[in-house]
Amino acid sequence: MSLPKGLAEEVSKNLVMVARLIDEDPESAYGYSRVALRLASRVAAVREAAGFAAYANQKYSEALAEFRAARRMTGNVELWPVMADCERGLGRPEKALDMAGAPEVHKLDKAGQVEMRLVAAGARRDMDQLDAAIVTLQSPELASNSVQPWTARLRYAYADALLAAGREDEAREWFAKAVESDKDGSTDASDRLAELDGVEFVDAFDDSESDSDSDDDADGDEAAESAVTVAAADDSAEDEQR
Repeated sequence: MSLPKGLAEEVSKNLVMVARLIDEDPESAYGYSRVALRLASRVAAVREAAGFAAYANQKYSEALAEFRAARRMTGNVELWPVMADCERGLGRPEKALDMAGAPEVHKLDKAGQVEMRLVAAGARRDMDQLDAAIVTLQSPELASNSVQPWTARLRYAYADALLAAGREDEAREWFAKAVESDKDGSTDASDRLAELDGVEFVDAFDDSESDSDSDDDADGDEAAESAVTVAAADDSAEDEQR
């Protein structure tokens, strides 16, 4: 659907702000998405952006409605995994698993299929099926030595599931593999690995130490002031004797 030039520019500005803020300030991104939605609700890109903004703010019912609308407009299946994750967010992991087994999954590209696998494993964990979650993540993509944009997240999810199942040694191995593939710091795998290795991080700017130092300085200042007062008193007494 095409929009008049002025309206299209206004909508575009709001969509740019959604993309810019959605990670660092999701609440503001949501506000911009609502403006764009009010201006052009029949544009698929607007509905999709509104869906992701709602999703980032954990408004899963609203996000799912927007994703469904965008999918109806375009016929694309690429939103299928995030739609399934919305079902998880709404407390319906069984529905997410049904979607993981639907024909639409076979139409997804490799990244989309990996994302769907992550959602399915999460749904299994929601249902306290840890062993099933682990099996769900075991795949050629997990075993591959090739590093893809989704590799770190897949390895991290597998390590986390292993740890939840009490398989600590295996979890440590996979957290280490996640660290190796996490070039942009998309996970906290390095921190999780450090925890397993018993490494503790000490804040160099500990507030308690700062307060202690401040107290010491204050005590020192008070002592100096007392010494000055005593000295002044002595000088005054000597003057009186003279």
